[in-house]
Amino acid sequence: MSSIASENFIKAIYKFEQGEGFDTRPGSIAKELGITNAAATDMARKLADKKLIDYEKYKALKLTTNGEKLALNIVRKHRLWETFLHQVFGMTMHEIHREAELLEHLTSDFLADKISLFLGHPTTDPHGDPIPDVEGMLPIADNAFILSTAEDGKEYQISRLAGSDKEFFDFCHSNELAVGATIKVNRQYPKNRMTEIEINGTKLLLNAELTNTIYIKELIEE
Repeated sequence: MSSIASENFIKAIYKFEQGEGFDTRPGSIAKELGITNAAATDMARKLADKKLIDYEKYKALKLTTNGEKLALNIVRKHRLWETFLHQVFGMTMHEIHREAELLEHLTSDFLADKISLFLGHPTTDPHGDPIPDVEGMLPIADNAFILSTAEDGKEYQISRLAGSDKEFFDFCHSNELAVGATIKVNRQYPKNRMTEIEINGTKLLLNAELTNTIYIKELIEE
């Protein structure tokens, strides 16, 4: 496998480690990347030899300190490119994600620093995801949480759209679900894992797949 494949593997583990309820065993990473279980296990062993992950048969994969440092460097480049493409070219949320997936692997640390300087050292990308700084440090968390855990009858502000596929972003765009938008949670349906929200006077019934990828935060009272 190429170095690009190695970087995608490391990034996938990092992504799953940051999420709630995600399994980082080789089979799960294989499914995420569209590779065979055998290829994932082979990659895990190679990366363990390079001291980038901890690998033990049948156990979840864990990034080492060096592995996490590499993952954050890739994530930094990805999110800087997303911000650049959105601000400079006005590309859509899905387009910037797709292009950044390619550009992140071709970008030197020097160029990443220049892009960050050009953009004024942003701390979040257009999706609301935090951008690691040059030292690999993430901005202080904004106490965001997933929509599926919100309280009935309260208003919130969308702080992050964590999906990555075109359908997700098309749906969000069509229904004005954007970072910074205010929504009201009318009712949670825990048994059916559904959430009814209201945005700009329109009611939407969202399933758990959506509400677990939309992050919100409490409205700050003026």
